[in-house]
Amino acid sequence: MQHIQSSYQGLSLLISLNWDRLLWPVAIVAALATAGLLAGL
Repeated sequence: MQHIQSSYQGLSLLISLNWDRLLWPVAIVAALATAGLLAGL
């Protein structure tokens, strides 16, 4: 149980430090999807 808890804390730390790096691909995919929707109109 302690191993799972320490793994979760480590993953939480990684996400809190690198959330902006995770945001870039999400923003790019959202922009491409929006452009595709607008092009289909």
